[in-house]
Formats: sequence, C-alpha cells, structure tokens
Amino acid sequence: MLKDTRAPHFLEAMFPILILIALLALNVVLYKDNATYGPNQIALIVAAVCAAIVGVRLGYTWEHIQKGMIKSINSAMSAVLILLVIGALSGTWMISGVVPTMIYYGLKIMHPSYFLVAAVIISAIVSLATGSSWSTVATVGVALLGIGSVMGINEGMIAGAIISGAYFGDKMSPLSDTTNLAPAMAGTDLFTHIRYMAFTTAPTLLITLIIFAVIGLTLTTDNNSVGVNELLKAMESKFNISPFLFLVPVSVFVLIYFKVDALPALFVGTVVGGIAAIVAQPQIIKELTGISNDYLKASYSAIINAMSGETTIVTKNEAVDKLLTTRGMAGMLNTIWLIVCAMCFGGAMEVSGLLKKITSTVIRKVETTGSLIATTAASCVFFNATASDQYLAIVVPGRMFAKEFKDRGLKPENLSRTLEDSGTVTSVLFPWNTCGAAQASVLHVATGTYWMYCFFNILSPITTIIYGYFNIKIRKYTPEEVLALKEAEKAE
Repeated sequence: MLKDTRAPHFLEAMFPILILIALLALNVVLYKDNATYGPNQIALIVAAVCAAIVGVRLGYTWEHIQKGMIKSINSAMSAVLILLVIGALSGTWMISGVVPTMIYYGLKIMHPSYFLVAAVIISAIVSLATGSSWSTVATVGVALLGIGSVMGINEGMIAGAIISGAYFGDKMSPLSDTTNLAPAMAGTDLFTHIRYMAFTTAPTLLITLIIFAVIGLTLTTDNNSVGVNELLKAMESKFNISPFLFLVPVSVFVLIYFKVDALPALFVGTVVGGIAAIVAQPQIIKELTGISNDYLKASYSAIINAMSGETTIVTKNEAVDKLLTTRGMAGMLNTIWLIVCAMCFGGAMEVSGLLKKITSTVIRKVETTGSLIATTAASCVFFNATASDQYLAIVVPGRMFAKEFKDRGLKPENLSRTLEDSGTVTSVLFPWNTCGAAQASVLHVATGTYWMYCFFNILSPITTIIYGYFNIKIRKYTPEEVLALKEAEKAE
C-alpha cells in the first residue's frame, strides 16, 4: 500500500486532459482524417506522460503508475484479439464470395429511398440476436456499407445507420456484455434493467428511424440501374454467387446466439469462410496465388494471405475493385496501436486518482434527480472520451454514483439505464476510444465522417437526461423499502 500520497487538486487532475484536448484539436486541423494514423497515438502518449508526472508529484511511484497502465492495457486485450480475428474473417469472407453475395442480393432488393432505414433495422435485429455490435458491424455491416456505396449514398450516413442499429441491439440484448455489466454495477437484475431501459431506448430508435426515413426520401444519389447492372455483372463474372454462402454468416450468428463467446465464434466463422472459398471459388484461389497445378498449396496460400494481409480482387470495374479489397490482420494493427496508447492514458489517469477527483468535484453541485442523472450521463461520456474504453465508462460512474442514487431513494435500475444510455452508445463517437477506433477500422470509414449520423448514439444520453428532468419513468423506493434498506445496512 502506498504511503505519503495526497489527493490531487482539480486543476492538477484536469491538466493531462487539457493537454490531450489541445493536441487532438491540433491534429484534426493539421492531419484531418489521417490524425488516427499516428498523430493521435502520440497525443495520447504525451497526455499519459503528463498524467504520470502529476501522479509522481502526488506521491505515487513510477512502478505503481506503470502497473496501472499495464492493467488498463490488459483490460483491452480481448478487444485487440477480436480485432485481429475480425481482420482475418474479413479476408476469408471476401475471397469465399460471402460478402460479394450479400452485396449482390442486397443490390437486387434494396432501393436508396429506404436503404438507410433497412440498414438500421437489419443491424438492430442481428445485434439483438447476437448481443454484439462489433460482430454485427464486422459481418452484415460490411456488406451493407458495400451495398449503400454502390447506390451512391454517403458512406458516413451508411456507417451511422449501421452503428445506430448495431448499438440498439447491443444495448437491449441479454447476451451483450455491457447489458450484463451495467445492472451488475448498479445493483439490479438483468431483465429489470432491460425492461426499464426500453422506456428510453424504444423512442430513441423510433426517432432515429424517422430521421433516416426523411433523409432517404430526400436523398439525391448518382445511383442508376445501368451502373448497378454493371456491378452485378462484374461480380457474377468473378464469383460463384450462391445463396448457400449465407450459411457462413449464419453459422457465426447461431454460435453467438447460443452464448459462444465472440472470439471463438468469429474464429470459427473465419475458418468456415476459408473452407467456403476452397469449395466455391477455385478460380479466385488460383488467380490470387498464380498457382494452377497444385490446388492444395494454392488454397493454403490464398487463405493465409487473405487472413494476414491486404488482398485485392481485380475486375473490369473500378467500383467493384474498391469493394473487393480487404486488409486482413495487418489492417488492424494501426487500430491496436491506438487502443494501447489510449489505455496507457486511461490507466495513468485512473491509478493516480485524477479521474476520481474530476467526477467527485462535479457531483458536489448535484441537487435534483434530473441533475444527478445528467451528471451521471455526462460522466459516462467523459470517461469514454478520456479513459477511452466503454467498460470503464460504465464501471467507474457505476461505482461512484450507486450510493448517491440509493441515498436519494432512486432504484438501481435508474442508474443502470443511465449507464447504458450514455456509456455503451457514446463510446463509438470518439476516434481514440476502443469502440470508435474499431468500427472505423472495420468499416474503413473515419469516425469524423460517421459520428454525426449516429443519431441513436447521440440521442440516447439526451433522452435519458430529459426523462430525468421531467421525472418520466423514474422509479423510487417506497418508505417501507427505504426502511428495509437502512436495516439491511445496519445488519451488514
């Protein structure tokens, strides 16, 4: 146990964050969309160094701070592994014809006027069934982006629709890790949490669908039937398009539905995609490797290359060539670099007591139920922006505000709902957050390009704050329940 440490002053706690904000703003001005390819990583490291310096001034040793940073990085390792497997999966699903088949049939049945609404609904259904926004974006999300891009729809709009639907399902699914984490931190049960969360989530999704419907009806695209037909013919000439290839993504969704963890489920999907490539696309295998006399060798080389690095399938159509390029595991390394740097900063801030000081200072000014919920929501967004991890954005505010909610006679489902409405969904809006970095990398769309179209994610914390201030669906303890809680506390 460390001795001779002191609590930081508010300005000391804010110093690393102010440095980070200044550097991130400068990077946006100088590097624009390229800021996440190195400059933001350096900004996070510099901010982490500043946090460590403040920590040492407070009496913490470097060894203590370093252990906190390593612990923080370790907490993100599951996300890193999932990213690597997603990179491999995108490669085998491309050369097997799975993604081209999704795009092919999607182009046949969808129209730009209702595409964005359909993207939200499809992503929501898949994410609700699987409990994973990451898996949803990496599978049907990639295909939907390809379909919408061919139709001439702005890629930021498409990504926003996909992410909006995916995070709705992630919030409401009992299979989701964050949906289980939030009630655990607040002190309520899973299904009470889900039922109570529906009061804010359903209206938010409805508003999101209305916005995308209006956008779709007023959308002007360069889509034309001749161009789409050319794309369809280009894919037909290159791949063996078959509805049987849908069995590959279905296998992943079934595994996740039956509570197989995302990492092994996605790995199985990668392997099944590789097998599908060998069976269904022998011409692609031979073309990618240039080996025509040894199909076993060609198959192994093509699959390993697709899993590990960039693979481009060349057609006579440049638009199709762009759609049929994947980067494999190597394409995820920049994102992993960003995550490691972000977790270094978050770890240094947390272990030095700087994050706790900031939030404890804010809570002193909380008076009403509405302001308590608003402060909790703001804290979740704050931790997503500073600690760069959605789990910390749920866990830390959950720990800090649980007693305050109870002392004010508010049932724990009020807190768990606020944690999800603000912590889970806003993580994807920050390019240096693990979620924002991951989705931008998977979809190949910069966070700065899509965040303003993630209407569900933006509106969710606003909705929960409005409910708080207007006392809508705010559950409180009865006098009898308050008495029972006090007696239970005395007994403990």
